[in-house]
Amino acid sequence: MADALNITAALICAYFIGSLPTGYLVARLSRGIDIRQVGSRNMGAMNVFYQVGFWYGLLVLVVDIGKGVAAVALARFLELPPIMELVCGAVVVLGHGYTVFLRFRGGKGGATAIGVLIFLMPWGIPIYLAIFGLMMLGTRFPTLSYSVAFLCFPFVGGLIYDSREYVIFTIALLLIPSVKYIPRVKEMYTSGGSWRRVFLRRGVKDRF
Repeated sequence: MADALNITAALICAYFIGSLPTGYLVARLSRGIDIRQVGSRNMGAMNVFYQVGFWYGLLVLVVDIGKGVAAVALARFLELPPIMELVCGAVVVLGHGYTVFLRFRGGKGGATAIGVLIFLMPWGIPIYLAIFGLMMLGTRFPTLSYSVAFLCFPFVGGLIYDSREYVIFTIALLLIPSVKYIPRVKEMYTSGGSWRRVFLRRGVKDRF
């Protein structure tokens, strides 16, 4: 009975932790704007960086990553089975993407997914940061850089942690922000006119 209550509590908390609309709250409280109506219309850290300011964007990034960490850490604190840590990780990302506080219109979930993965596989952090840094040097495109860097985690799960479950989970988890990002990719291509123009930026501030 206690295990069932702990599992239920962990899942509910994971969803509501993920649902905290960090980007929306930061933009609304700091500038009085609805971040969903400006820029890329996404309430993630990158749109806050561009539309509100660097430090506000950094705040959103840290909190959104922290949401992923918190949801899985809670499951571990409650001593739930390892599979429930993965389920809570998926639920917190879904909560970010479909927040109950904004009529289920949330962000893409990328930063929250990072939080989940770095908590589960901390040895992936230096590998992730190295790939991100190299991609940024070549493309000057933050979103593409952190998206490509994500691809290291299935390999980290398999090669370093020797866990088939981590490999499968990571691939499934990354599908959530990937699917949500498809409309934005199409929009960037329409604005940029070519994939080369979209993916190879003149600078970090170059945006479509």
